[in-house]
Amino acid sequence: MLPPEWLKAASQRLDGKILHTPLTHDTERNLYIKWENHQKTGSFKARGALNRSLILEDWEREMGLVTASAGNHGQGVALAGQIIGADVRVFASKDAPAVKIDAMRDLGAKVELIKGGYHDAEEAGLAFAKRNDAVWISPYNDGHVIAGQGTVASEILAEHPETAEMTWIVPVSGGGLLAGIASVLAGQAQNTLRHGSARGRVIGVQVAASAFMHGLFYHDTQDDVEDLPTLADGLAGAVEANSITIPLIRKYVDEIILVSEDEVAEALAFAWREYGEKIEGAGAVGLAAVLSKKVPQEASVIVVSGGNIQPEIHAEILTRYEK
Repeated sequence: MLPPEWLKAASQRLDGKILHTPLTHDTERNLYIKWENHQKTGSFKARGALNRSLILEDWEREMGLVTASAGNHGQGVALAGQIIGADVRVFASKDAPAVKIDAMRDLGAKVELIKGGYHDAEEAGLAFAKRNDAVWISPYNDGHVIAGQGTVASEILAEHPETAEMTWIVPVSGGGLLAGIASVLAGQAQNTLRHGSARGRVIGVQVAASAFMHGLFYHDTQDDVEDLPTLADGLAGAVEANSITIPLIRKYVDEIILVSEDEVAEALAFAWREYGEKIEGAGAVGLAAVLSKKVPQEASVIVVSGGNIQPEIHAEILTRYEK
């Protein structure tokens, strides 16, 4: 587990610097839904990027920040760079959504577009940071980034402590959000007199088109996993070798399930139709798991991780699933 003081410090450090995002209680379906699409930059990623950046020394800030991103983490790092006064360079796939590339640039980041997928961008970014002695801000393979993402759970538990015993359904790619939330819940369970009874199940959800963490979780390898185009672009790409998220997820997560592209699209349309929320594919996977009945119908917390989607793609999906 991450040091408990890191998790506590992240909440204190980010207080007043990020938004306390809405939490819907859908009593009909017995769901609590956390809408991180309302977070600064439109994604939970601002939490981890800012938590990591705020602890940098002055000399580190002067070296500049470098990262790789499918789009949302890059926006978080760019926002952090604005706040701490550091230059930011983001390596992203040339196939990343234009809305995310434009947003990173609008926040002041220099964006390097790389041929290939997220993994290629990550390799290029790591190499650049090493050559130039810049500070690498990992999207997930960093304890302070993970602790920052865990503040999603801390907010929910502070508002509704009873959710600690529910099933938590969380998107997963590199695993920063899932590992952070699972670590907070594990710490919550250790701090209760009811011992382990206060911890509900934790389920990660990933798209079948890019099921790298699923492969690591169940088969201890991602070598044979395909990386196909997906509506959930924020969840695409292989996991960095020996990422600290891997053992955390294996220890504290109960299950990782896969959803299809059609299930993601239907959930995205459902979010708009039922809740009036515009979300992206990566943010829709938890709803997709519930709507497709891949998780039991029980009291659950769903984390909607972001809402940065190309407007024309969103419009096409809404038309396709119009009822």
